[in-house]
Amino acid sequence: MHRTTRIALIVVLALIALPAAAAKANPRMQIGFFDDPSFRWSKSTAENLQAASKSGATVIHVLADWSQIASAKPASPLNGDDPAYKISDLDSLVSTAPKYGMQVIVSITGTPKWANGGQTPNHPPTNMGDLTAFAHMLAARYNGLHPGYGVVSRFAIWNEPNLQLFLTPQFENGQIVSPGIYAKLFAAGYAGIKAGNPLALVAAGNTSNRGHNTPTGGVSDSTAPATFARLLAIAAPKLKFDAWATHPYPTSPNLPPTQKVQYPAVTLTTLDQFGSDLKTWWKRRVPIWITEYGEQTRPQYSIGVSASQQAADAKTALQMAAKNPYVDIFVWFIFRDSTNQTWFSGLKNANGSNKPSYATFSATAKTVAGQTYYIPQGGGFTPAIDVPQLFNNNPVGSRIGLTYAVFEGKKKIAVGQPPATLAANGTVSAPISFRDVKGHTYSVVVKLGDKHGVTVTRTIAVIAQ
Repeated sequence: MHRTTRIALIVVLALIALPAAAAKANPRMQIGFFDDPSFRWSKSTAENLQAASKSGATVIHVLADWSQIASAKPASPLNGDDPAYKISDLDSLVSTAPKYGMQVIVSITGTPKWANGGQTPNHPPTNMGDLTAFAHMLAARYNGLHPGYGVVSRFAIWNEPNLQLFLTPQFENGQIVSPGIYAKLFAAGYAGIKAGNPLALVAAGNTSNRGHNTPTGGVSDSTAPATFARLLAIAAPKLKFDAWATHPYPTSPNLPPTQKVQYPAVTLTTLDQFGSDLKTWWKRRVPIWITEYGEQTRPQYSIGVSASQQAADAKTALQMAAKNPYVDIFVWFIFRDSTNQTWFSGLKNANGSNKPSYATFSATAKTVAGQTYYIPQGGGFTPAIDVPQLFNNNPVGSRIGLTYAVFEGKKKIAVGQPPATLAANGTVSAPISFRDVKGHTYSVVVKLGDKHGVTVTRTIAVIAQ
């Protein structure tokens, strides 16, 4: 390149040998599931992980419930092996998921009684340093530098902090105060995560889809997600975070993803406006992680939709999210129904049989799955390619064989075989160079392999802007 350009890099996770004919590439997103019972506590964990991987998932979202993991105060809070920590199920998932080509996203939430004066988990800690220590422990434990523990490169702080159910108070004297409280909560968690793993990405928010913005009394108090984000920007304009996580469900379990809502509610139909507003409020593009979305089915849930309607709506939801230029991750809640739960949005029934949505979701995922990066360039670019399969078999710093070919349409315009090593965050990065033309779209086919014979092929769509 002879000029500085802005390159949109889209890492398409389909395993293909050759790129398609030249076309305008759309943004892609990583796809996954949030289902702790199926992936952490079930006797069918391995079966569920394999089925999730086959459906196109590359990420698994989990909750690290501080109030449960550390119900007793640890004597050595930075030591994950302190006997107060109950963390073996999370250890198992983080270390096992890469075998199936998936990485784990961890959302930290819930204050233990010893940290907030004996109150419920929705009360913030009295000493924010306690949260910092817990976040530090988790990030360091899963920073990729400890063989056998796996890697977590993406975190979020708290679950739905715009709801009284998860963060209190929402109001004081009739005024919204939860964003200011959350600013301190998030900053404490962010500091701990970055101390334990500077390479980790940390999302703010994890906000629910709607809120009242006026006190209604008790647990139903809530703040609309866009209002919450706007007031957070006012309360803490210099707050550091890497993405915004959100749960853009329809406002009722039987409504489609195309439901029109009144902003500042944030559903799939208002997500583009929300992304634009985040950019205005924070003066930069803020990637959006959809860390929860789903639709429940009948007869398990009386006011849910039919199984066939869930399949159609799952396809629509994936396509809507993929077209949004801000969305980097889409997580469906849940993967497999369970007889001891009250939520029935799984792609599988409790007995393991597929609902129609499993096939539809899987087919659609293959057309929209990937990773999107926006990187200013001036002579080449260095994409970070997620390769959990290779991370599972090799120590950090291992040499990884890598070859690439750049295509414009069917014409090969550049090739290369740069040196590449495996990073602690489970990625492989290598410089890729070619002469671009503004407005043109390119495909880069990258083939990677390790000394054990494990190979991975990724295709990167490059748009010169």
